[in-house]
Amino acid sequence: MEKGPPLELVDAHLSEYSYIGGHRPTQADRAVLNAVCVPCDRSNTFPNLRRWAAHMESFTRSEMQAFPPHTESCKMDNQLSDLVNKELKVDVAAPNKSPENDKAGNHSKRTENDKDGNHSKGSQNEKGGSQSKGKGKSGKFVLKTPKGTRDYGPMEMAYRREVFNVIYSVFHMHGAVQIETPVFELKDVLTGKYGEDSKLIYDLEDQGGEILSLRYDLTVPFARYVAMNKIDNIKRYHVARVYRRDSPAMTRGRYREFYQCDFDIAGQFDAMIPDAECVQLVHQVLSKLGLGEFTIKINHRKILDGVFGSCGVPSEKFRPICSAVDKLDKSPWEEVRKEMVDEKGLDEEVADKIGNYVKLSGREELLETLANDELLKSSPSAQAGFADLKLLFQYCKSLGCAEHLVFDMGLARGLDYYTGVIYEAVLTAGQNFGEEGPVGSVAGGGRYDGLVGMFDPKKKTVPCVGLSFGIERLFTIYEQKMRAESNKVRATQTEVFVVTACKGMVHERLKLLGLLHEAGIKAEGSYKNNPKILNQLQYAEDNKIPLVALIGESEVEAGVVKIRDTVTREETTIKREELVETVRQKLGGL
Repeated sequence: MEKGPPLELVDAHLSEYSYIGGHRPTQADRAVLNAVCVPCDRSNTFPNLRRWAAHMESFTRSEMQAFPPHTESCKMDNQLSDLVNKELKVDVAAPNKSPENDKAGNHSKRTENDKDGNHSKGSQNEKGGSQSKGKGKSGKFVLKTPKGTRDYGPMEMAYRREVFNVIYSVFHMHGAVQIETPVFELKDVLTGKYGEDSKLIYDLEDQGGEILSLRYDLTVPFARYVAMNKIDNIKRYHVARVYRRDSPAMTRGRYREFYQCDFDIAGQFDAMIPDAECVQLVHQVLSKLGLGEFTIKINHRKILDGVFGSCGVPSEKFRPICSAVDKLDKSPWEEVRKEMVDEKGLDEEVADKIGNYVKLSGREELLETLANDELLKSSPSAQAGFADLKLLFQYCKSLGCAEHLVFDMGLARGLDYYTGVIYEAVLTAGQNFGEEGPVGSVAGGGRYDGLVGMFDPKKKTVPCVGLSFGIERLFTIYEQKMRAESNKVRATQTEVFVVTACKGMVHERLKLLGLLHEAGIKAEGSYKNNPKILNQLQYAEDNKIPLVALIGESEVEAGVVKIRDTVTREETTIKREELVETVRQKLGGL
């Protein structure tokens, strides 16, 4: 190890930092990153140090230069060794490493965060800080999108449009209706619905006497909508942006502002029929997008509760332990067990018993085996869950989507509102992005029968089941797939480009455009009075506009128009009055 402060001291200090909304670093952190040799092994020796270093390296060089200066009260300045304190007194260079995003968004000890999600324990978020203003040491404004967000250009939006169209088509195929809810809700509506993840909610400042928060997902607002409008049954979809104070990993499609595409069925129906439709819908969307092999993992909250109760977990710890189990897809069992014991206060023997179950996965045979397990035989909760999943497998076979189903005891889904079947879709091949690893789940959901009743004055319950697609992750994979296959998607939807071959024909060009637009045909032309014909034709080809309507002086005199196919370059001369019908015929044949 290079000369530097004792790693034990650094790691102990960093255990106080919260990464839920993103630790707000100062120049002190930057100096420590230069002074400390961070161990690269995956052991548990210095977990807080590795977590902090991964977070620090999520900042670009310009962002590091914009960190606010350290202060005399800064713990990082006061508590570390003489070497680090000496480093803090000088203007150090930014570290060489500056990847765009953190690797896993891991959280250390969870603490309450300030409103913009940038918080270091023991410090306040100054409204006028240089980082929040986006200015570096020189005072120059750093032009960038906020962390965890991005812009989308024309080609990227074209890829997104294709993914959205597939999802919309499947939603419509299942007879769903569309609703829309506000982007923010009363804070009380969202509070207490997400378990530990409630700390990721963006709170807004008091405006007009109402305490508001940005929506965390589309499920809780839907439950509020159902209760408020006294709806007994509805099959709805909702596509909109949601907001989370998460640690972004944007190369893996993980953002602070992102779209969710939700499909939900509310109402009292026979067991597992709506649930099976949700699984079928996930199967259909992923199959139509053609992103490769995928698995739909299923489990049941009643099975998990039955396991927890049979293993000796106190009932008040069911949800915290469930939240820990939910991390098994990202962390090894040893780390999950450590969280159960050290942070959740669970007995080691109980944790080991749980481990014997949550590491299991399989198909229907595993359901049968666990249903006859000596420890779970006497659990009514677990037996009810097994019965539901057996029925779900049968219905999915009838719907033709059972081949992708896997019963995974490690699937828990951390949100508190789930009460029954839970599921999650994961792409299983070709989705590794270097050191970032797999992109993670691309869809998930489950049954939440008690959520609507939380909003109803008379506590009237409306059973619900639903799912949500992680559109940003799907888009990330779909875009890479299309680029790898050299499939260029059209950014424009223009169908006809009107070309003039001679000078002084701007009015004739505009007349044709007006004729096409009046007929509902997507058409455009040059904005120059006298454009060169080759430039116009090249524009049409570059933008993959299927047809060109070409006129010159002789065409105008004869009352005709030339229709040119931009792919084959074949031309057809037609009468002017036949333009609209001919264009429609040719577009219909493409």
